Amino acid sequence: MRAIVISRPGGPEVLEVRDVPEPEPAAGQIRVRVYVVGVNRADLLQRRGRYPAPPGAPSDIPGLEYAGIVDALGPGVARWREGDRVMGIVGGGAYAEYVVVHEDEAVPVPERLSLEEAAAVPEAFITAHDALFTQAGLTAGEAVLIHAVGSGVGTAALQLAREAGARTLGTSRSAWKLERASSLGLETAIDASHADFARVARDATGGRGVDVVLDLVGGAYLEGNLQALARRGRMIVVGLVAGRSATLDLGLLLSKRLSLRGTVLRSRSLAEKVDAARAFARDVLPLLESGRVRPIVDEVLPAWEAKRAHRRLETNETYGKLVLTW
Repeated sequence: MRAIVISRPGGPEVLEVRDVPEPEPAAGQIRVRVYVVGVNRADLLQRRGRYPAPPGAPSDIPGLEYAGIVDALGPGVARWREGDRVMGIVGGGAYAEYVVVHEDEAVPVPERLSLEEAAAVPEAFITAHDALFTQAGLTAGEAVLIHAVGSGVGTAALQLAREAGARTLGTSRSAWKLERASSLGLETAIDASHADFARVARDATGGRGVDVVLDLVGGAYLEGNLQALARRGRMIVVGLVAGRSATLDLGLLLSKRLSLRGTVLRSRSLAEKVDAARAFARDVLPLLESGRVRPIVDEVLPAWEAKRAHRRLETNETYGKLVLTW
């Protein structure tokens, strides 16, 4: 099979199309003929040698999410049949024509979605759903501040928060992304390139602050996040685009009785990944099937243009997801 391989740590130029052996499904696994794969920032980090694949995943083939057709069944598989359309998250290796996954990790592709759209769903929507509801416990009537609201996870979180009846605030450093996010239900748009997002968040909530912060940026945003949170607010860190170090005001943390939590899907156990997939299937698949939420695809590129996809994502000029097709 063909795969996009990281030939050595470095820039986009180190990505190469190579022939590699096809994987074989073991007991409880299915093999998926991958037609479309989503591109994520984790892929960029792995390419640079800064985010190693977890045990069991290929070290030199990136890719965390896929959409395709069940091609073969391992012993004991009962949930799927050959020819079923599926999507899901893997620890790596999705930049290839075939991937094997546990049968309980795969999720059916809704009929209304193309495979190109489906490939933009798993990482964004499972991450957003898990972070907002399983981790942060967001409920109707609460206010949530979503950083990088024009990203894949950001656009998914925005739509899910809207459907849950939460009040939505979001940041971006691009005015055009905020304008597009407003069409998805963003109520308070904050241009982080010049506005004090913490002050705007407090003003928009009558001085109370937001109940939840979904931080996809990291770095120096921490200080503003603490200021933006209401008493007993919850902050979930998902991304570290702006850096992994920040100064923590412990006094503010204590006085407001805040909760801070980090989350990542890639390194979780199989059981935890299955739980996240089941929660997503229960709560989000019906919304995708009805069209109440939808994946946002910025551009569809052929797999052999993975280098260009990585360069585009690194510019921060994408809105939603980039996907690669075989």
